[in-house]
Amino acid sequence: MRSFSTLALSLSLAAALLVAGPAHAEKTRLQAKAVVELFTSQGCSSCPPADKLLTRLSARNDVITLAYHVDYWDYIGWPDTFGSAENSEYQRAYAKNWESSRIYTPQMVVNGTTGVVGSRQNDVTGALDGAKLDLPVKLTLGDDMLKVAIAGKAGVGKATVWLVSYSTRSSVAIERGENAGQTMIYSNVVNNRQVLGMWEPEAGAMIKLPLGELLQSPGSGVAILVQQDHDNLPGPIIGAAAIEN
Repeated sequence: MRSFSTLALSLSLAAALLVAGPAHAEKTRLQAKAVVELFTSQGCSSCPPADKLLTRLSARNDVITLAYHVDYWDYIGWPDTFGSAENSEYQRAYAKNWESSRIYTPQMVVNGTTGVVGSRQNDVTGALDGAKLDLPVKLTLGDDMLKVAIAGKAGVGKATVWLVSYSTRSSVAIERGENAGQTMIYSNVVNNRQVLGMWEPEAGAMIKLPLGELLQSPGSGVAILVQQDHDNLPGPIIGAAAIEN
């Protein structure tokens, strides 16, 4: 495990997206019990076992996996080809919400509530054993549109609906740094994360999105996450679904 200290709407997107052509979705995860977010880096020698574990978890139908590559290890010799400051800030926001003074790689976060060392399979399995997503999120395909239906649920606070785009498989030959000489296979690498709108527990939500723009080519995927927050910091994920091309 490598650690790093840290200091620290309306649903209108559909109108802003343009249909890019037909897409053929091959895999959906509608009954997931957990979202596993891995914070990782190509420049971290402790990360390859976690990257491989995420790939194995990605084969499960009851788990949605997302890999967020961070940029704070780029200075040690190999800039992560997928790394971004936004991913690093997302991880820092989790740490701040949990009143933690540090972030580290590899870290897996399960349903936005439990953070464990991503290379420790027993810890990951333990976090998944009791995991559940109580809020149904239904995805329906038709007429080049992706219809997202999120049920209402009494007694639950409002939440943000996120659209997370990712590449299902990527191969990288690492030339320098701690993993020099390795060719790594990465699964479900996040390339975009944006707000769709707010979910109101009394009414639920219905969203229509142009499918061709979301799943432009084989190997692309999108996840819909319903995530609560605390003082604008990421909190529990209460519902999720994913679709891949």
